[in-house]
Amino acid sequence: MFFRRKLSGKTQYLQIVKNERVDGKPRQSVVATLGRVDDLVASGEIDRLLRSGARFAATAVVLTAFDNGQATKITTRQLGPALAFERLWQETGGKRVIDELAQSRYFEFDLERAVFLSVLHRLFDPGSDRAAEKWRHDMVIPGVPELDLHHLYRTMGWLGEELADQSGRGLAPRTTKDLIEERLFALRNNLFSEVSLVFLDTTSLYFEGRGGESLGQYGHSKDHRPDLRQVVLAVVIDRNGRPICSELWPGNTTDVTTLLPVIERLKTRFLIARIGVVADRGMISAATVAELETRGIDYILGARERATKEIRGVIADPAQWVPLSIPKAADRGTTDLLVKEVIRSGTDAAGKPWRRRYIVCRNEAEAQKDAVERTAIVAALTEALARGDKSLVGNRGSHGHGRGQGVSLGVHGRFSGRCCESKV
Repeated sequence: MFFRRKLSGKTQYLQIVKNERVDGKPRQSVVATLGRVDDLVASGEIDRLLRSGARFAATAVVLTAFDNGQATKITTRQLGPALAFERLWQETGGKRVIDELAQSRYFEFDLERAVFLSVLHRLFDPGSDRAAEKWRHDMVIPGVPELDLHHLYRTMGWLGEELADQSGRGLAPRTTKDLIEERLFALRNNLFSEVSLVFLDTTSLYFEGRGGESLGQYGHSKDHRPDLRQVVLAVVIDRNGRPICSELWPGNTTDVTTLLPVIERLKTRFLIARIGVVADRGMISAATVAELETRGIDYILGARERATKEIRGVIADPAQWVPLSIPKAADRGTTDLLVKEVIRSGTDAAGKPWRRRYIVCRNEAEAQKDAVERTAIVAALTEALARGDKSLVGNRGSHGHGRGQGVSLGVHGRFSGRCCESKV
């Protein structure tokens, strides 16, 4: 329902009108005519009516007063972000490690609080240091009100400060940030801890304006901005999802060239005795695979279907299929596969023997879906040919090319997995 003015000659009347749907069509009907508008305003009847109804619409009254500038304004600040993250910050050792490293520098401000503010801001509202300095005014964060913008700038400079000892450096110099990562890693590990499986992912970050004068290079942009300089950011996490470290490389670095340097740097920095590489087959060149073999590093690599005669033979191998069900996340059922193991061996051009173990997975549901799509494509092409339309011939679309069996495979070494490649 709503109020409506009705004009009769030169006189305006105030009505309460109701909207309703009759036989599927909207219809308005007058509930009541309250009287002439000028009389209702002069007598105060409108004010009394609204005050009476305000008991049942408090929110609307407050919002209306706010819109009209009649509400009392107070300052509000959030407690949640700092309360939730402060405890994690201390449990993981962030506060302890930064306080220890800052002891010999004698900063005139609380360096640990500045790092905490920067991290908290990037978690909840990512932005620049200038944005973080403004954002903090709406938060309750102990020890932060005394900080200014130049303190945040100095903090970032300290984190990126190159160390005197550059032994074990990678594609970029060793900085204070590396020391923090190594000490945090040491705090949560003990004599019996083992990191035998790590996950690495990369992304690119681009610079606006004149940024990126050192590491910034032109390269493959995942943000579709090849016109801007960028850096490549890599994050390494353990099997429990805990971050181990991050790496920053020049923007023209490719995934293939980063793999082996990252492995060596991880082993040196964190004293990891055994590392396994799990990667897409397209990421690993033949030279890199040979180097993995030489260094005795375990690996699991995806393989492209029907890429070589050997792969085609592996798919057609009569080895027995074994059913495998993999639970999906959030109790959404399972992925049902048929799995078989195929061993291949031989000698290379130099006469050196090799031996590979392939794991082939067949997804029946995907195979049936591919078969239906392939049949539809063939039917469409047949119909087009019957009409004399040859424009579609030769265009197989995105389906049916190297597919149709629902097969994924690979070769692997000492790991067990769905898709892999290596020696046995």
